[in-house]
Amino acid sequence: MVVLSRIYTRTGDDGTTALGDFSRVPKTDVRLQAYADCDETGSAIGVALTVGELADDVAALLQRVQNDLFDVGADLCTPLAPSYQHPPLRVKAEWVAELEAACDTYGEPLPTLRSFILAGGSTASAYLHVARTVARRAERSTWHAIEAYGTGEDGGVNPLTAQYLNRLSDLLFILARHANLERGGDVLWQPGGGREQAPS
Repeated sequence: MVVLSRIYTRTGDDGTTALGDFSRVPKTDVRLQAYADCDETGSAIGVALTVGELADDVAALLQRVQNDLFDVGADLCTPLAPSYQHPPLRVKAEWVAELEAACDTYGEPLPTLRSFILAGGSTASAYLHVARTVARRAERSTWHAIEAYGTGEDGGVNPLTAQYLNRLSDLLFILARHANLERGGDVLWQPGGGREQAPS
């Protein structure tokens, strides 16, 4: 369990931070960026939840995702190794499959998209779109960390973390659309903002 008796430690005042294996890296390290972006994703989801417009089942799903994002962050924080004194949290393929199943469940009643959509409609939908874009950034940061460290047991990064974040961004897109079902549906993108296009 985590015990936080004091929030400030001064150990990071030299511009470094400790990873899950107690090694220290600069605070600008790409691995740190990846799990920081996961933290931001969970915070963005929390804002969407506070609006109170989401169905109970959707809210429960998103609360579980918030919890998962801490686990994803813990995975990214701990370099891969051949063995561990204390086995760390690792994202599993089943977690990705759960997100895919949720995408299918909540995507099924949605109308087929024939245009890109804009963030808007309900407040919850707009905030879920914000969370989606942050999740996309977290995925990009994770791939950057994978490029830097590889996926081997010599300090690499678990590639399932990137897969999880990819499916999560898909799910957040679907849930943002789902949140607008009873409010007139999607806000559609209009090329050129609906202006008449002058002949070329």
